[in-house]
Amino acid sequence: MASDPKVHTFEEVANHNKTKDCWLIISGKVYDVTPFMDDHPGGDEVLLSATGKDATNDFEDVGHSDSAREMMEKYYIGEIDPKTVPAKRTYIPPQQTPYNPDKTPEFVIKILQFLVPLLILGLAIAVRHYTKKE
Repeated sequence: MASDPKVHTFEEVANHNKTKDCWLIISGKVYDVTPFMDDHPGGDEVLLSATGKDATNDFEDVGHSDSAREMMEKYYIGEIDPKTVPAKRTYIPPQQTPYNPDKTPEFVIKILQFLVPLLILGLAIAVRHYTKKE
């Protein structure tokens, strides 16, 4: 590793997101994994899916071997400026309508939506029946 590592911004690293130009952020360090794209056991899609974000969790979840971790050193190109990394987005559940234990108005509307057309149909049949000439 270099004695004075270059510091990269998140935006700069995120722009390197192609098969022929791929950089990753893992544990605050930046790696140019472009030469490794064809050799990665999981394929280049795995590496490309880790671009544009902090890929530390992706890397750790797989359980890489010690030799894989040693291999990373040759792809190291600098550090990430932590001030430029976007804050992790927290999950915000969608807004739900509050529970209404008294559903009487909704129930009445649904019943009316069912009964009114039946009533109209019944009236139409009755009118047709009684006004029919014999």
